[in-house]
Amino acid sequence: MLVNIIKSYREVVAICDSELLGKYFEEDLFQLDIKESFYKGEKRTEQEVVQIIIDMKSEDATFNIVGERAVNAAIKAGLISEDSVRTIQGIPFALVFM
Repeated sequence: MLVNIIKSYREVVAICDSELLGKYFEEDLFQLDIKESFYKGEKRTEQEVVQIIIDMKSEDATFNIVGERAVNAAIKAGLISEDSVRTIQGIPFALVFM
């Protein structure tokens, strides 16, 4: 998985499964564009991603999570539940605004 922490007035944590980087998905009126400029970050293990999510959740960060492994890590970290996951062309994603 790739993790990119973007510094702004509130940190934004972009997490995606590495094989999805640079891909675009569309279904009906919805689009999922996994742009390198936003999602490309450091390659991390599942355990590292879970810990990053836990740490950043306490900082009131915003999260953009795309891909099966990334979404599962967010569920393991207690950030999201399965009910909050949506899909576009079978690709799971979740957005979290704290």
